[in-house]
Amino acid sequence: MPKPLCVLSLATALLAALPARSAEVDCLMEPNEVVELSSAVSGLLTEVKVRRGDRVEAGQLIARLDSKVEASTVELLDLRANSTSVIDAQRKQLDMVEKRYNRIATLRNRGVASVSDLDQVEGERIASQSLLAQAELNRDLAIKELARAKAALGQREIFSPISGVVALRNLTEGEYVNQDNYVVRIVQLDPLKIEAFVPISLFGKVKAGDTAIVHPAAPIEGAYKARVITVDRVFDAASGTFVVLLEIPNPDDRLPAGHRCRLEIGG
Repeated sequence: MPKPLCVLSLATALLAALPARSAEVDCLMEPNEVVELSSAVSGLLTEVKVRRGDRVEAGQLIARLDSKVEASTVELLDLRANSTSVIDAQRKQLDMVEKRYNRIATLRNRGVASVSDLDQVEGERIASQSLLAQAELNRDLAIKELARAKAALGQREIFSPISGVVALRNLTEGEYVNQDNYVVRIVQLDPLKIEAFVPISLFGKVKAGDTAIVHPAAPIEGAYKARVITVDRVFDAASGTFVVLLEIPNPDDRLPAGHRCRLEIGG
């Protein structure tokens, strides 16, 4: 009778040694980022430099708003901030008063000038010092106002925060942009985000950092390695699945977004 037990043990060992079968689940290929690019301030668009389908780089100028008033303000404040004529005049005035004060102080020590003469020029010296300090303060304020005006002018330009492709041009020249609408929609396709709908039975068997194989639906061909980024810890009771997010390198945007796929897990 021990023979059947040996055979059973051997069969169990062989089954355990067999590689685990991989599972395939539905997935969706999506952009890594989607940005609906608006403006920090409201205004009339004077230029939109991109069209649908254009590739853009992070930091690239996308659009401009009318900025005549802001540019004029910057020009005016630039003249004021870089002018030192008032400060130079006050310094010369103070220098003259200082010399006069020193002369009268010397005469006073010799008993030639009166105390009232010295007090008078001392008052003039204090007044000149105050006027110079005020002139220097005014210039410092003008420099700060210039910086603020330049920042306001900079807000009339819209730059892309990401590298990607223009998926939609929503507004064009002559239209009004505000915080409630956007100029263009930009999608980042490298890397590509994979959203997989995994059965609850596989929970705990898929972990961040794991690799899986993505098979895009027809007409896209090929198999592509993807890396697990996050595993949801909230189940969808209706479908009996949970979501796993993966990333797949997509240089030159060779793979499209918004396309269905199958994800091969394990194996």
